[in-house]
Amino acid sequence: MTAADHPIDPGALIRSRGYVAVLILAAIVGVVVSLVGWAFLELTVRMQHWVYVDLPTAIGFESTPWWWPLPILGLAGVPIAIAIVRMPGHGGHRPAAGLSAGPPTLPAMLPGVVLAAVAGIGLGVVLGPEAPLIALGGGLALLTIDLVRNGAPDQVKLVMAAAGSFAAISTIFGNPVIGAVIIIEAAGLGGPTLPLVLLPGLIAAGIGSVVFIGMGNLSGLSTSAYALGSLGLAPPPELGVAEFVLAIVLGVLCAIVVRAILELAWKAEDVVMARPMVLIPAAGLAVAVLAIAFAQVTGQPAESVLFSGQDAMGQVVQLAPTLSAATLVALFAFKGLAWSVSLASFRGGPTFPAMFLGLVAGLIAANLFGLSETVMIAIGMGAMTVSMLRLPLSAVILAMVVTQAGLSLAPLIIVAVVVAYIVTELLGARRHRPPAATALTTEPAAAP
Repeated sequence: MTAADHPIDPGALIRSRGYVAVLILAAIVGVVVSLVGWAFLELTVRMQHWVYVDLPTAIGFESTPWWWPLPILGLAGVPIAIAIVRMPGHGGHRPAAGLSAGPPTLPAMLPGVVLAAVAGIGLGVVLGPEAPLIALGGGLALLTIDLVRNGAPDQVKLVMAAAGSFAAISTIFGNPVIGAVIIIEAAGLGGPTLPLVLLPGLIAAGIGSVVFIGMGNLSGLSTSAYALGSLGLAPPPELGVAEFVLAIVLGVLCAIVVRAILELAWKAEDVVMARPMVLIPAAGLAVAVLAIAFAQVTGQPAESVLFSGQDAMGQVVQLAPTLSAATLVALFAFKGLAWSVSLASFRGGPTFPAMFLGLVAGLIAANLFGLSETVMIAIGMGAMTVSMLRLPLSAVILAMVVTQAGLSLAPLIIVAVVVAYIVTELLGARRHRPPAATALTTEPAAAP
């Protein structure tokens, strides 16, 4: 008689003494991961401010010179190239492959992941911290288990790696539930065994969130600089036919735009990874040129194009009444191109640039058609996010949380997300394998 003849009884496992030990281990993992995640996010945020605000003043400039992003992003490409070419794990997850919870990151790969993420996110590439956080969470969980309980079964290691990813990604989204939904959907978890992974993950994320908030209070450093929050939009008006029509139109357009950005990124990735030590710094210069060109064309700061766009979303909403449709279109175009270059060349997460571009697309639609900014931003954000991540439930929840849309806008967001998801699938298969030109960017090896 085989194991298949004896299906797993999740209830019996949860009631066992061994599972209680798993939950205790998950709590320990949550504390460790949250402390490191807090330090990682603090470091990247402080680096951004120091490099682009404090350093120019410290060396004698009255303000940041227009050409400043060129040397910064050119230099940023050097450690990123070293991490990808020379270090185990090749710097972590390829952002051009989307956001996926693949095999856990091994502890030996963590230095490369940290180096590539800090150099890129801290110095201005157009990527977010969520993918490095997932990698850090999984790798730190495996390392913690090896230290606390050497020789733990492989199944326990994999569950703890998932719990570590739960805890890590919850730090950036500011909510354990959002982190849990993203990890569950990205990893394809489900079925009767879902609680076996979900409960340790929630324990790690919940306790980790308390630690994360406590570190902010003890240090006096505000987590608002990187924790996802509301945009402070006006309450949405009563919905009409025009809003539903635009939900469909924006869903289609966002899917097409994201696919174009990805096609460009995949082609660029083949070229860049053929000679990464030379072309990754060149890609940093290309991102800087796009940011400078945007500033020269529109008179807006170059930093609007740089970075993930997470902390700039609120600023763009506040400035929206003073920005013309042409400026918003320029921001969308230059940011989209810089994002495509970053997807091809660097290491980081694709989520926040997608959300930012969805917000800008919503503002453009509201400006052109005279409709509610709140409604259009919610639609654009949901459609753009699902087109990149292909995680429909996560896209709906993120759009609702950030816009504080409530249930009144849920039907519109769902329509836009479903339409964008279907169009994304109709456009054909996504490339998840490494570029053919090189084996340098292979995904991290699976845990034992």
